[in-house]
Amino acid sequence: MEQFEPDRLSAAQLAAMRRSIDSGRGALTRRSLLRVGGVGALTLGGLSALAGCGIPPAKREGDTAKSSDDHSEQEKEINFSNWTEYMDTSEDEKSRPTLEEFTKRTGIKVKYTEDINDNVEFFGKIKPQLAAGQDTGRDLIVVTDWLASRIIRLGWAQKLDPAHLPHAYANLIPQFRNPDWDPGRAYSYPWTGLDTVIAYNTKATGGKKVDSVTQMLDDPSLKGRVGFLTEMRDSVGMTLLDQGKDPANFTDSDYDEAIGRLQKGVDKNQIRRFTGNDYTSDLDKGDLAACLAWAGDVIQLQAGNPDIQYAIPAAGYISSSDNLLVPAKARHKANAEKLIDYYYEPAVAAQLAAFISYVCPVEGVKDELAKIDPALADNVLIVPDKEMAAKSHAFRSLTSAEETAYEEKFAKLIGA
Repeated sequence: MEQFEPDRLSAAQLAAMRRSIDSGRGALTRRSLLRVGGVGALTLGGLSALAGCGIPPAKREGDTAKSSDDHSEQEKEINFSNWTEYMDTSEDEKSRPTLEEFTKRTGIKVKYTEDINDNVEFFGKIKPQLAAGQDTGRDLIVVTDWLASRIIRLGWAQKLDPAHLPHAYANLIPQFRNPDWDPGRAYSYPWTGLDTVIAYNTKATGGKKVDSVTQMLDDPSLKGRVGFLTEMRDSVGMTLLDQGKDPANFTDSDYDEAIGRLQKGVDKNQIRRFTGNDYTSDLDKGDLAACLAWAGDVIQLQAGNPDIQYAIPAAGYISSSDNLLVPAKARHKANAEKLIDYYYEPAVAAQLAAFISYVCPVEGVKDELAKIDPALADNVLIVPDKEMAAKSHAFRSLTSAEETAYEEKFAKLIGA
């Protein structure tokens, strides 16, 4: 298969990618704009949408997922739905270089739509068609792992053909190969990884390093200046790790213990607040001395503020992913698989990673990323080394009943 050639990039495109770390569109990462699965999912409506669906789950390889007729040979097109700020753009923002190169190589036109702003909201859009066994009008979507798990469990994702995914199969890094909700990646591949770390402002901490949840919750010098996230899996998951529990294998009592620890932090005013993406401005100003943060945001903040530092707790960190899925009844499955595989070519993956600054799930990307910016290639928040990857932990899949119960307890904790 023909490989993407980085020397086809113009000097202007390369300059734009370098600048994306410092300012402009690249500085407004997709997760900085909105990371849902948090407050939006904690409303009663969100809980019922996630837990109930009102439809009995289909089998993983049920009739809905298998009965689609693929029109890829006759129709050289793909309808691709993604989040905002989650694709590389040219300097003038009028083109998307990697997508244009894909079309040039394959003849397949990509209708790219930034119409995902919220996992719950997006699921509400596509659920009626999926439940009715109808085409959603989308051949490829990007959703966060907990929603990907639900769609797969309901039988609403098409099983991928490994023969169409040679680069993806070979180059997916071990950290993301076997999630409990899709072992062996039969139905999905990561678009990016999403790591939760501790970020702190050294000016606000008086130069003190903050590197554990225990320190965040118990250090009196941080009182009233600590932030946790409105994403349950991140805040509870990091607390479970700090307690010596495995987020991939915990009990109801473990969960309740973690909620209790966080509640004490609220009651004694150690925790200033639970935040969505708005922690970035508070941390930058020093209103928050330390907080849980998403790695891509840390990279962007560090570009403009040398006081921003991060720590990977000795207990480990929570890692999740946004994932590519082909919905049931999609008309262009084979074309979508070609696009998935294309983004697992290291040179293509490097161009994307340089723009969005999140964890790249592609083995071999480091050398290609160094051609764009050596500093990015050496950043373990984008290209995890073995030590970083070894500390990664996933929050286990939840049953519908667990999801409802756990989210309700968390919503009460944060006052949602």
